[in-house]
Amino acid sequence: MGKKPNLLRKAIDFVGRIFLTFVFIVSIPTKITKFSFIVQVIVEKGIPNIFANFLLIAAIFCIIIGSFFLIFLDQQRLGAVFLLIFLIPTTILFHLFPFQSKAVFMNMGLIGGLTLVATRPKMIE
Repeated sequence: MGKKPNLLRKAIDFVGRIFLTFVFIVSIPTKITKFSFIVQVIVEKGIPNIFANFLLIAAIFCIIIGSFFLIFLDQQRLGAVFLLIFLIPTTILFHLFPFQSKAVFMNMGLIGGLTLVATRPKMIE
């Protein structure tokens, strides 16, 4: 009987990690298909063009690797860290000035959830 609650806990944890990454995963196609437009938006925030390209490539990398690690691998903490590396600067750059309360508070919730994953003890087998 000890194994069933652990299996249920693992299943719920897995589904929760999928839900947590949905917001990141659904943003990947747009970042790729509208790459030049998004680079231009970054440039309009005062970032030099060459650096804007690098930042967007790094963002896509962080989202893909972070989501994959968080959902499928034992390195869930590392996955959460990759997503935080993407999310915190993005929130500051795009949503603080001018202040967009809905986006800032939603991102704060995601940052909180990712921080919980990044700091929790490894799940017991």
